[in-house]
Order: sequence, then structure tokens, then C-alpha cells
Amino acid sequence: MTNNQKLVGRHKRLAFMKVGTEGTYDRITGFTSLIEGKEAKEYARQYIDEATERTDVVGYATGIEYAFDRYTNNAVHEKIANITDDELLGVDAQVEIVSVDVFEEKAGGKYPARKRTYSVVPDTTGDGTDALIYSGNFKAVSEIVKGYCTTTDKWQTCTFVEGEIPAEA
Repeated sequence: MTNNQKLVGRHKRLAFMKVGTEGTYDRITGFTSLIEGKEAKEYARQYIDEATERTDVVGYATGIEYAFDRYTNNAVHEKIANITDDELLGVDAQVEIVSVDVFEEKAGGKYPARKRTYSVVPDTTGDGTDALIYSGNFKAVSEIVKGYCTTTDKWQTCTFVEGEIPAEA
């Protein structure tokens, strides 16, 4: 390992959810688990003239396992709790999530980001005795949209812009 390499802390990949109608995303806080599983779909076959099987990745069924301690006055928690408690369906149970790598600042305070729409698939509520805990999965509904994010409030919210990060002028 070279001297200029640094370990990336988990806290350096932030997640944000669109909770309002304006163009900003609110930071996902109070979560004890936010684990992305790619669940790659494979096509495996062995040809008669080869000794080794070949495998190609032909798709993904991406999901994010979540768990959070429910807090009041938290717009993200309120949105997921509403979907869960009211057993919402279809597009009413979908959310937009943006992941931002804050360890990779680029030109002028812009950070690489990916946005995707997910269905909220609730699992449990009420686990534990110290806090009201919600858990479940976010399951991908759309393709990834690559772009970048900026912030004006130290990452409490962010603004997502689709496309490549512009080069410095």
C-alpha cells in the first residue's frame, strides 16, 4: 500500500431522500443499517469444446436493507413510517434516494453521486424495547442516474445534478 492511500470510512458515503417537491434531498439520519446488495443475475453455461464454465452478469436486482430508530421531526423517517404504517402500494410506496461519495470532492465543491428510485418494502416495526425500530428493504425500480451533488448546509440537504461534473474554468 502506498503512503497516499487512505481508508474510506463508511460515514463518507452519505444517503439522501427526496421528501418534498422542491429539488433538494434530505439526509438519511438515525439509520443503524443501510446495506446495499447488488444481487447480480448470472447467465452460466459450459460449451462442449471448453473445460471451464463461463459466467456473465446479465442484470441486477439491487436492494438496500435498512433499519432505523424512529425520531420525530425527521422528514425521511416520517415518509418511510407513513408508507409502512398506512401500507401504501405502487408508486405511493416509492422514494428517490441519492448516494454521495463525500470523500471524492471534485471541481468547486461538487461530489460524485448516483440517484435511483426504489420501492419501500417494509419488514418490521417495533423491534426492540429502547426505541421504535423500522426495518425493511428499498428495492430498485429504476436505472441508476449518475451525476453530482452540492450542498449549502454542511450536508443536511443536497442538490442533485444529472450528468458529468463540469471541469474547472
